[in-house]
Amino acid sequence: MKFRFSGYLIVMLLIFVALAGCSFQTPAKQDSRSHSLSQPLHKTQSKKVTVPTVSSMNRKSIHTVANPDSTLVLVNKFFKLPDHYVPRHLVTADVRFIDGGKSEKDKMQRVAASALKRMFDAAKKDHVPLAGVSAYRSFKMQTRLFDYYSDIDGKKQALKYSALPGTSEHETGLAIDVSGISGAYAASTAFNTTPEARWLARHARDFGFIVRYPEGKEQVTGYEYEAWHIRYVGVKAARTIAGRGMTLEEYLGKVPVKNNYQWLTLIV
Repeated sequence: MKFRFSGYLIVMLLIFVALAGCSFQTPAKQDSRSHSLSQPLHKTQSKKVTVPTVSSMNRKSIHTVANPDSTLVLVNKFFKLPDHYVPRHLVTADVRFIDGGKSEKDKMQRVAASALKRMFDAAKKDHVPLAGVSAYRSFKMQTRLFDYYSDIDGKKQALKYSALPGTSEHETGLAIDVSGISGAYAASTAFNTTPEARWLARHARDFGFIVRYPEGKEQVTGYEYEAWHIRYVGVKAARTIAGRGMTLEEYLGKVPVKNNYQWLTLIV
């Protein structure tokens, strides 16, 4: 009887151990399976945090201007022209361009082209001859240009010196990039220290032009200093803006970029 009882205990102990082994293995198998399944489940159920993109910025942050034909129209990172806008009275500017050919970038609105001709003639008399680099750009051309710069430097960097389609001043027909007659340093930071740049800073206002992106105003304009990019606003406004060291945003009492410049250049 004692032997049978001991044997019974041994059998029961073996059964307990076997069951215990199963109980330890089962959770391990379940954990492994549930972990592999939890990955897609977690992605599906969790709310994804996204940063703004250029497309969402267009919808939410950029406003279409109501006065695209005004010589004082404000076009920048937060104020855009109507889609596929084409300025009225575009004419070929009667000045020398460094490419020597005829294309849309040789055009400006008539009032700006006339003023540009007078300014170039005056600069020549002062022995600082100027040449045009790029004036008008269509929406299509600006799209191609911005995409090109984005491919090279990335969108974050491109936004510091190039504009999204619809937000470029070149699309107004009132802006032009200029250089010296040789074309040296055209549209480059090296131009900022040239005699041509100094002449423009002193005299462009007398012909209705301003240096649109002046040094030290990057947080207002949203762009790096560009001594070569001038914009026609009319003589009265130009003299006030340049004389007071202002930007067009400040002159119009609209500074949409100042508090958003850093955010804007970091989101894409």
